[in-house]
Amino acid sequence: MNPLPSRLLVVTDRHGAAMPLPDRIGAALAGGARWIWLRDRDLPDDERAAMAAALIGQVAAAGGRLTIGRDVALAERIGADGVHLGEAAAVAPARARLGARALLGLSAHSLSEVAAAREVGADYVTLSPIFASASKPGYGPALGLEGLRAACRLGLPVLALAGVTPATAPACLRAGAAGIAVMGGVMRAEDPAAAARDLLAACGHAQDELGGP
Repeated sequence: MNPLPSRLLVVTDRHGAAMPLPDRIGAALAGGARWIWLRDRDLPDDERAAMAAALIGQVAAAGGRLTIGRDVALAERIGADGVHLGEAAAVAPARARLGARALLGLSAHSLSEVAAAREVGADYVTLSPIFASASKPGYGPALGLEGLRAACRLGLPVLALAGVTPATAPACLRAGAAGIAVMGGVMRAEDPAAAARDLLAACGHAQDELGGP
């Protein structure tokens, strides 16, 4: 299992950004973010490829890692650090194509999906929705901290996603989460650098309380 690059995974959404996405990602990196997931699945293939190629240099220059949403071929082509996949069956083919060091994640919305991700060798899951969120509607009722706690007991690193803020991030880590994944809190923030700093500080304070590294 590959280690996670950061306790904060920033998920892109150009629709929520008041500035061009590369500028917003640059600001998040300036605020300390070091792990970016290029989502934006509605972009035409050529535009998404161009965006990925621009972001990977930007992220690498900051010492960060870029994950591509679902597109294994694109990740391989640009030398991305990993892929975030939508189903457990996609993990083994992605591992065979990208190699043992590729960071492979899965989106999960239930305990059974977390367990399935563990069985197929994913490195982590994002679990959502933990709290109510405008960015993640349509996935059923919020799982809450109890649902998060139960998922974390399954032995796979879990990132809490949906409705996670600097105020709620510490509770997620105390529940056992390896970190947090945030879209709207950074993508729609007036100051994405400050948003990233605040989220990382909240994670750091919680980790200090737990006595972890």
